[in-house]
Amino acid sequence: MSTNQSFAKKIEAGLYQAARGVSKLSYPLSWEKLEVDENRSLWAAYTPDYTANSALDQTESADLCIIGGGFTGISTAYHFSVQYPNKKVILLEAKKLANGASGRNGGMMLNWVYGTGVMSDDMTHRVYSATHETIDHIEATIKKHGLDVSYRRDGCFEVFTDEQRAIEAKKEVEYLNNIGVPIQFLDADQVRQKINLQGVYGGLFDPSEGQLNGVQFIRGLKSVLEARGVKIYENSPVTKINEGKTVEVVTKSGTVNAKAIVLATNGYTGKLGYFRKSFFPLHSHVFSTPPLSEDESKKIGWAGSAGFSDDLNRISYATKTNEGHVVFGGGSNISYGYLFNSRTAYPGSPHSATAAFDDMQKTMGQYLPGTGAMKRAHMWTGTLAISLRRNCSIGVRGENKNVYYALGYSGHGVTAANMAGRIITDLYGGNMAKWQGMPFVNADFSPIPLEPFRWAGYQMMTRLTGKSPREPHR
Repeated sequence: MSTNQSFAKKIEAGLYQAARGVSKLSYPLSWEKLEVDENRSLWAAYTPDYTANSALDQTESADLCIIGGGFTGISTAYHFSVQYPNKKVILLEAKKLANGASGRNGGMMLNWVYGTGVMSDDMTHRVYSATHETIDHIEATIKKHGLDVSYRRDGCFEVFTDEQRAIEAKKEVEYLNNIGVPIQFLDADQVRQKINLQGVYGGLFDPSEGQLNGVQFIRGLKSVLEARGVKIYENSPVTKINEGKTVEVVTKSGTVNAKAIVLATNGYTGKLGYFRKSFFPLHSHVFSTPPLSEDESKKIGWAGSAGFSDDLNRISYATKTNEGHVVFGGGSNISYGYLFNSRTAYPGSPHSATAAFDDMQKTMGQYLPGTGAMKRAHMWTGTLAISLRRNCSIGVRGENKNVYYALGYSGHGVTAANMAGRIITDLYGGNMAKWQGMPFVNADFSPIPLEPFRWAGYQMMTRLTGKSPREPHR
């Protein structure tokens, strides 16, 4: 380990310990406000005629009230309505369905779940299988209901920019293959046959992974759910939750009295008073090119596979859609940002972050020569829920055990959030054999201090180490 790396690790560990020291401090929730901005993503542009449902304007009762209309909320409504067709389900969305991170991500459907820590052979296989089955289910759902959804499933890469890490990854593949996980290792030349990536020494390739337009998927399921009796109210931000045997969910113009609720709000969950010290909302910038022609795709060398991510602290990731757009995120220290007081909307227009997008596109051009000067067709920002260990948690809480939740996907949510709907439904029914012992079920979060220590710690960590605060591996 170099002197600089050792210094950075000491700084990281010191900042983490300082964070633990002040994490017991708390501040009034009234300091924080819910902000929900418009989804300007490429994905949303492919549903130009979408019409949102009217807001809740009365008092209703329900067996289950789902708060949030992204992957977590919609997948819960989908699985729950199959399992319990006679129970009344109401879903409340603050703006339009798929307005949050589910409609603003890079679109990659990936296996695995972040932040699980060291696992046994059996658990490693179980976690992989659970995510693989989830991607299978997404594809099957699209086909079953004839949804107009753009997706591809021809595999994704994790590429390595360091030769030693590539060697270690090859050994990891041998281990995974031995326990029944069908991942491949491709050397640099083999990677470039699919995507002409420069500066890489090889990559893990999972042929079962893919890419999805989440906005089309979520909004396409709306009519399916309504046909099953699920009532969906949009433009209905929740302002207050009063727990009890019956939970009172209050919006600006109505109320739902429910026997159980689901917090399907990920990066916005703290604004409801829950998990305020468990995660911080991180703003992630993403952009896309215009649709590339077949000749343009050939020139940049993108011949096959849905996308790639790299192995660096400020992870770069990119996908290519069926329509020909290259979508790129990360790759720069300013491609992510935390705003004071846990703000949940990035201020201004996408042009407010021009420097970030310019820096990101420079990184894209280094990986894919010829793309650094391409026009940007769409630029957007999404709010993620990032925990210190980068772990998510899916579970149930409250004195009456009727507050279900799922959050903290740390950027890996396309698959994990869709899986969460099935887990929550199984938790509700006590059918937990499949999920027993899974590291993300009812998992604890490491504490994160509130303001002003949160903002100061984030700024100090990112400037000194070039990465977001996280708990050091033990």
